[in-house]
Amino acid sequence: MPLNYQYRAYPNTKQKLQLNDWLRICRYWYNKQLGDRFDWYQHNRTSINSCPLICSIPILRDNPSYYSQKKQLPVSKEDLIKVSYSGELLDFTSVPSQTLQDVSKRVELAFSRFIEGDYKGNRSGKPRFKNAARYRTIKIEGQAITVERVEQEWLFLSFAKLKGWVKVRLHRPLPNGFTLKNALLTNKVDGWYITICLEDPNVPTFTPEQIIPTWDNTLGLDAVLHEDDYLATSENTKLPSLKSFRKSEKRLALVSNRKSTKKKGSKQRRKLILREGREYQRIARARKDHAFKTAHALVRIGKKVIVHEDLNLLALSKRNKVKKDEDGKYLPNGQSAKSGLNKSWNDAAFGQFFTILEYIAEKAGTRIIAVKPAYTSQLLAYRDEFIFTDSNIRKYWDEKESLWVDRDVNASINVKRVGLGLFPTIKRRKGNPVVGDSTTNSTSKEVLATLRNVPEAYTVFGTPNRCR
Repeated sequence: MPLNYQYRAYPNTKQKLQLNDWLRICRYWYNKQLGDRFDWYQHNRTSINSCPLICSIPILRDNPSYYSQKKQLPVSKEDLIKVSYSGELLDFTSVPSQTLQDVSKRVELAFSRFIEGDYKGNRSGKPRFKNAARYRTIKIEGQAITVERVEQEWLFLSFAKLKGWVKVRLHRPLPNGFTLKNALLTNKVDGWYITICLEDPNVPTFTPEQIIPTWDNTLGLDAVLHEDDYLATSENTKLPSLKSFRKSEKRLALVSNRKSTKKKGSKQRRKLILREGREYQRIARARKDHAFKTAHALVRIGKKVIVHEDLNLLALSKRNKVKKDEDGKYLPNGQSAKSGLNKSWNDAAFGQFFTILEYIAEKAGTRIIAVKPAYTSQLLAYRDEFIFTDSNIRKYWDEKESLWVDRDVNASINVKRVGLGLFPTIKRRKGNPVVGDSTTNSTSKEVLATLRNVPEAYTVFGTPNRCR
């Protein structure tokens, strides 16, 4: 199974200068290929109403592709290339050939997603030309990397065309018998990092289709995003949120305001730019660490199938439409309140969390299923009745069952039922939802048993968190 391990690298001063030169050459090569594709895209098309008898049609040339652009590398290596706007001299022979070929592959992927779309048919935006802040990673194939020495806490690697050994801090041990595939060298705000892609023979290849979901081996997840709650599970537990951006928002704003008052290009402004970058890095690392800890806590529950909501995060964090009156004046559209909600959705980073959860679950042999969450937060899980029609209703007292029903836990159970194909069919009649075909009676006993098993405190990572 392929795994990615990221470590902190400690190149010396000469190696840092050489790696920065590699980044500069790769960035120039990326922008040149992308500009060539834009030039072809602009000059090899005409409008639909153009007439060849009247309008002049340009001479068409072949579409630049990955292979055609890669064939230009031998010509580029014959002599130094002079950058027109800066006068720099770039030596393409100083960079490993596979690294430059990977740059061509990145251009191919970026442009094809812009023109054709990905495997789902979703098209990306127009690719950007990269500056030093947007192009920070270079890829080196495994055949150009040699493991020189492995110590208890250090790893020494040598790269083709890079003088000397590069020290790597092993904060976690490498698996025994691994096969090195490639490595990514990234220049971050606090130094260089290396991401080693390796093949671990001890981890078998996981086939999720072999696991059949049942009521006992399935766990449902509901994205809460309310107060200090992050997720609710179908086991009647909740996991806390971190809110890393909101906790650092004031400190980050202070640094940004101080930076805006400094003269561009000054030494003080450069220092504040680095400090601002470290603040953003601290926020991102805290958010990623929280996602990994939460994913591990869910996998340790022991369920073989985890069902979560397939959230449309782009729509959830979208701005409200503008409202105008007859005179063209703007009317209140609720965007002031929606802006805080958008910030909370972005700070929660559910997209990153579900990606990490899938990665952790695959190594543990757990299947992940994403389902549509329509009506899961409104319908009672043990009775076909719409109760939570208002988002302000957080709990419901059922007199018939003498039971308090938590809105989020109830939604997580419904998400689990959707994953098992036990959720009823909902149809709309005159604007009101109506329950159609239903199998709720088959799972009502299990749902009530779960809801009645109320713990003294909500469990977080196996330890009590707080009482309700």
